[in-house]
Amino acid sequence: MGGDEMDEAMRAYFPLSFGKPSKSQQNPSLAHSLTRRSAPAPPPASAPNPNSKPNGDEEEDDGTMVGRPPPPPASTGDEGEGEEEAMIGPPRPPPASRGEDEEGEEEDAMIGPPLPPPQSTQKPSSSRPDGSDGSDDDSDEEFDEDSPDDSHKIPLSNEIVLRGHTKVVSALAVDHTGSRVISGSYDYTVRMYDFQGMNSKLQSFRQLEPFEGHQVRSLSWSPTSDKFLCVTGSAQANQASNTRKEAWEKMEIGHRCQSSIMLYLVRMIYDRDGLTLGEFVRGDMYIRDLKNTKGHISGLTGGEWNPKSKETILTSSEDGSLRLWDVNDFTSQKQVVKPKLVRPSRIPVTACAWDFEGKRIVGGIGDGSIQLWTIKTGWGSRPDIYVEKAHSDDITGLKFSTDGQILLSRSMDATLKVWDLRQMKSPVKVFGDLPNHYAQTNVGFSPDEQLICTGTSIEKNSTSGSLLCFFDRKKLELFSRVGISPSLSVIRCLWHPRINQVFATVGDKKEGGTRILYDPSISQRGALVCVGRAPRRKSVDDYEVQPVIHNPHALPLFRDQPSRKRQREKILKDPLKSHKPDLPVNGPGFGGRVGTTKGSLLTQYLMKQGGLIKETWMDEDPREAILKYADAAAQDPKFIAPAYAETQPKPMFAKSDSEDEDNEK
Repeated sequence: MGGDEMDEAMRAYFPLSFGKPSKSQQNPSLAHSLTRRSAPAPPPASAPNPNSKPNGDEEEDDGTMVGRPPPPPASTGDEGEGEEEAMIGPPRPPPASRGEDEEGEEEDAMIGPPLPPPQSTQKPSSSRPDGSDGSDDDSDEEFDEDSPDDSHKIPLSNEIVLRGHTKVVSALAVDHTGSRVISGSYDYTVRMYDFQGMNSKLQSFRQLEPFEGHQVRSLSWSPTSDKFLCVTGSAQANQASNTRKEAWEKMEIGHRCQSSIMLYLVRMIYDRDGLTLGEFVRGDMYIRDLKNTKGHISGLTGGEWNPKSKETILTSSEDGSLRLWDVNDFTSQKQVVKPKLVRPSRIPVTACAWDFEGKRIVGGIGDGSIQLWTIKTGWGSRPDIYVEKAHSDDITGLKFSTDGQILLSRSMDATLKVWDLRQMKSPVKVFGDLPNHYAQTNVGFSPDEQLICTGTSIEKNSTSGSLLCFFDRKKLELFSRVGISPSLSVIRCLWHPRINQVFATVGDKKEGGTRILYDPSISQRGALVCVGRAPRRKSVDDYEVQPVIHNPHALPLFRDQPSRKRQREKILKDPLKSHKPDLPVNGPGFGGRVGTTKGSLLTQYLMKQGGLIKETWMDEDPREAILKYADAAAQDPKFIAPAYAETQPKPMFAKSDSEDEDNEK
């Protein structure tokens, strides 16, 4: 038996899909050209045409080619015979311009899967947002250190949208590796996205509803990215773990305390895959002193994980308190912080945040003040820094700088303020004209913290749409305004340092989504991984026989008998089966029936018509009709009069007006 016959015989023992040639990968430049932003943005390094050369000569283009080579260019003259041969079968590669040995190497490289593009250490030239041209770097160190010319380059050339929510996306969190994204919305759901598992359809792999009927207000990853915190507009929070054994232990604790949590707000902990680990306990709303309650007693406004400790969580609430929680104990809190108030009352805490070292917390109070506490031995509710009337409206976002010297605050008074923590009497800079209509609008830094970014909301009479604004931290001036959507407001924004991509959540009352801005030349992984991954096509071998389901209860023999109550109601509606008598006619008669105006009986009607019954009451005076029985009642009292005969005064009846007139005459 020959080798070919043996191969055919062996192939019979394998499925049809075994040994199929691998599909050619999609050209990355073509995939990125489909996601290019239409709005004005810094031009990307790669050209939109996939067949064009990004930089360099033809030899470099051949080296980065993936998949089947393009057809040879049309030529005339001596290559006529070559053209005739190219028309038979698949097109040949371009004519060789190098030696025979190199040509053989190229032909051998095209056998099997295509080679990955070579890792080039030379940075492609690109223009800056300010109009200056970028300079090429020759080493990876210069690329990683971000030269002064590239320090302010914003990845804006391309954009993708993570859809799925039906209302505004109010919460966003990206893990530290930049591979998994979670978003929360006013539609009460949390969606989880994974760049490594997504294709170009950009669909979420899991959807959660932490608490039915409550908006998701905040999401935060743990320092190890194995759990995340979900804060809703209810009075609790939830957590999760990466190990199944730990997950079930946490769930048991969560179920035991669930009976005291089923109101107002929820702080829930989930693991990386979306498994619920537990909910923090809710406090007693009838206790006046907040320090004596086991948890929050009103809706939550925000929450954040300690950046240095995976055991501690900070939450803020509308009940006017901040609380520190231990992830290992869902039934009690570690610390209750009551802000300083001018008058004793319950003013909500609208925002909270940790510093980079996890040693200080800051809260934005509903009266417009900013208060900061340092976590140390014996610390209490008295703030270390208190700024009265920092904003004229609710504070929606707070952010510390990495060096701990700068504090950013975003408010619904359409301002963003920069504070120096060494001198907090007045802000260093106030950026105005930033509309904000959502209580979750935040503010953030760029990876090198040289730029400050925040989003704006849509106004009724505005034609500019929502913007993503970038400010220079050193110069304290506007650096760039990027249009995001003409009809949807920008709420949350985040510039991830590992993948160098900008996230912005948008939405309104009818739709919501997360927009990811990136640049193929300077961004890494993240959106670049899933954009060029085409959805898997269904093969003939994927055919599945749909089973036939027999449901015996759908047959008339096995159907439940209808209730007697419904049968009685149905019979009462049928006049023949119910034998219901005719109701009396009100008003004049009709249809051969005598009306009630002239007697309800036929005998009465005939007697009235014949004059046998006379109705005189309409012609009599009612006063005279009553007084004609006055003498009989006085002579023979029967009921009340005998009991009051001795003490009853003599009745005096008023005379009629006609008698008085006669006497006067």
